[in-house]
Amino acid sequence: MADNKQLKSGFVNLIGRPNVGKSTLMNRLIGQKIAITSKKPQTTRNRIQTVYTDERGQVVFLDTPGIHKSKNKLGEYMVNVAERTINEVDVVLWLVEPTDYIGAGEQHIIEKLKKCKTPVILVINKIDKVTNDELLHFIDVYRNQMDFAEVVPVSALKGKNTDELLKCIFNYLPYGDPFYDEDTVTDQPVRQIVAEIIREKALRLLDEEIPHGVAVSIDQMKYTDTICNIDATIVCERDSHKGIIIGKGGAMLKKIGTKAREDIEKLVEMQVNLKLWVKVKKDWRDSDFLMKNFGYDPKEKLGE
Repeated sequence: MADNKQLKSGFVNLIGRPNVGKSTLMNRLIGQKIAITSKKPQTTRNRIQTVYTDERGQVVFLDTPGIHKSKNKLGEYMVNVAERTINEVDVVLWLVEPTDYIGAGEQHIIEKLKKCKTPVILVINKIDKVTNDELLHFIDVYRNQMDFAEVVPVSALKGKNTDELLKCIFNYLPYGDPFYDEDTVTDQPVRQIVAEIIREKALRLLDEEIPHGVAVSIDQMKYTDTICNIDATIVCERDSHKGIIIGKGGAMLKKIGTKAREDIEKLVEMQVNLKLWVKVKKDWRDSDFLMKNFGYDPKEKLGE
């Protein structure tokens, strides 16, 4: 690393509407999978803190839930986390798709960003899907909406221009010592990442309506010399959902477990014995107690 007087360190918030690729971008920048991804919106429920360190210094990324119109307490919590964090960081990355349609959701975000004093970098994602002429047009449309510190087009999926994005981020970070040691890639407890991995597999394999009502709790996680034994419960809101999650003869639950185990073994770097159960907790997304029980704490503050 460079001399400490030359190091830059700071917090960077990724915001954007659901499903624009925030988690994919963060995983790409960090260089490994921390945040779960899915084609279904509202995949990220909590603020996931990850750390990128190189010779320039350290970037602490906060991948917040997508900003959207909330329908229940969990939805309100997700939006509050996303909006509150804007003013608590050194740089805001606003991730958008390449389009010239700026809908009500984007206008809502623009109004929030205009009021904050934090430098905002507009990141236009998925540029592998458009031509250069189209991209230039989209950049002009967004620049007419507000003044951005920078506009950086990227493809999070392909890794295109992500080095340039990191360079821009470091330009706006303050000088200072790193917050974490250089080997740290996340402050998330392993249990929480494991729960998110299981939830990701459920999101990808289940029907459209069920995943929003799914949470995962890790009942126990014990290590021996050679095996990590994990007991986990998938919680859903309806008895009918429970049957679908389990599947005929337990086939769906087995498929979720097999897919999850593969990723968990990469995470813990050892063999995993994963046992899954399914329980019904009606309307847990509108219960403060159950939301806290599943790791969504509305009183959470940056750095705590």
